Amino acid sequence: MGLAGQIEARLSAAFRPTRLQVINESAHHAGHSGDDGTGESHWRVVIAAPALAPMSRLERHRAVHAALGPEIIGRIHALAIEAS
Repeated sequence: MGLAGQIEARLSAAFRPTRLQVINESAHHAGHSGDDGTGESHWRVVIAAPALAPMSRLERHRAVHAALGPEIIGRIHALAIEAS
């Protein structure tokens, strides 16, 4: 399973989202700082889940990071999160 699948699996298990998009934006950053050549360095996650609804924006971001865990967070350079 690729990194996108791993991200999707972890977030699905943690939040049972009503909407989840995992978008690889690495191609837009080729040659920039943080591009490690793997094509899996820059990501955007769009997630909506009832569990996230009562949280502040900061709490949502922390929850997403916690759900992904250090193994996934450590493999990426940038993660944009749109959570509701």
